[in-house]
Amino acid sequence: MVVHGCSGTTTTSSPAPTCARPGRRAHKRLDSDEPVAKCPRLKLNEAAAGDPAALVPSPGCPPSGASPGSPPVPQGPSRIGRFLLLPLAERAGLHSALDTVTGEELLCKVFNMGQYQEKIRAYSMLPRHRNIAQIKDIVLGERKAYVFLEKDYGDMHTFLKSCKRVPEEQAAKLFYQVASAVSHCHQAGIVLGDLKLRKFVFSDEKRTHLKLEGLEDCHILSDEDDSVSDTHGCPAYVSPEILSGGGSYSGKQADAWSLGVMLYTMVVGRYPFHDPDPATLFSKIRRGVFCLPEGLSLRARCLIRSLLRREPSERLTAAEVLIHPWFQSSMRDTEGPEQDVSSAEQTVPQVKVELDDQLFC
Repeated sequence: MVVHGCSGTTTTSSPAPTCARPGRRAHKRLDSDEPVAKCPRLKLNEAAAGDPAALVPSPGCPPSGASPGSPPVPQGPSRIGRFLLLPLAERAGLHSALDTVTGEELLCKVFNMGQYQEKIRAYSMLPRHRNIAQIKDIVLGERKAYVFLEKDYGDMHTFLKSCKRVPEEQAAKLFYQVASAVSHCHQAGIVLGDLKLRKFVFSDEKRTHLKLEGLEDCHILSDEDDSVSDTHGCPAYVSPEILSGGGSYSGKQADAWSLGVMLYTMVVGRYPFHDPDPATLFSKIRRGVFCLPEGLSLRARCLIRSLLRREPSERLTAAEVLIHPWFQSSMRDTEGPEQDVSSAEQTVPQVKVELDDQLFC
C-alpha cells in the first residue's frame, strides 16, 4: 500500500492488506482537503420527487445525490497528493482521478475520516471476485479519506437510460454477472441492502463486463442469521416486507427482490413499480402486481416472477438464480399457450394484472 504525503512525495508503508481494518495501521495524512461532494443516503419516508418517464432516477433518488439547499459541488479539478480529482456530474460523491506520477486513471470515493474504515471494511472481508471492484489505494486527509478504485466506463442505470432496454441475450450475460457478485457477497456473509443498477459499473469500453463497486451501505452479518432492520434505499427497488414496518426482515431475500427489479428494468426498459407519488409507489409494491409485456421469453418471465414474489421465502436465492435455465436457453421463444410451458415453469403462479398497471404495458 502506498500512502501519499501533503508535499506530493510518496511514502511507502510496510506491506499490508488493501483495506486495513480499524486500528490495524496508521496513515500519513494530507494537511488539508479540498471540498468534496457528500454521498447521502435516502430514507424511504423522505419526501420524493418523481417522473413518470420509463427509466429515470427512482422517486427520492436524484442522480446528483445532493439534498435540497446543499452547496454546489465544485466542478474544477482539485489535487490530493499526487492525484488530480474531477467530480463526476452524474455520480454523487465520485471523482475521476488521475495519478500524475504513473498516468493511471482511477475512480475516487470520498468519506469522512470518522466513517471511512467502516465504509470500506467489506472490501477487505470479501475474497477476490471478477465482478466486484477492488481498492487500489487510500489517501488520508485531515477531514476526509480518499479511496481509489479501478477506473470504470459508466454504470448500468446510465447505460439503460441511453439504450432504453437490453436484448435478452445481452441481458442474460450482464445479469449473470450481477447475480454472481451478489451470490458471492451472500456466501461471505454480506447483505448488500441498497442494491440497484447504479451499483454496477462496466470495466471495459465495450460494456460487456460488470463489477459491483458499491459496498459502503452493505450489512456484515455476524452469524448465519441475515435479519436486518435498515430502511434505507431507493424506493423503486425496495421490497414489500420492508414497507410493512414489521421490524427485521431477511436481508438476502430483500436483495433477491432487488435483483428482480434490476432484471425487469433491464429487459423491459422501465421499473416494474413506479409512480411520481411515493405513497402510490409503495402501495403498488405492497400489492406486488406488475405486468410483463409481450415478447419476453418464457424463461425470462419465469425468472422475473421467481424473484418478484411478495412472500420472501418463495423467492429464488442469488445462488439459485445462477442455475436458472434462462441463462442456457436460446432466449428466442415467446409467450405461448400455458400447456407449452415446462413442468418446472408451471410452478410459477400467473400474476393477474390490475387495471391501473395496464397503463404501463
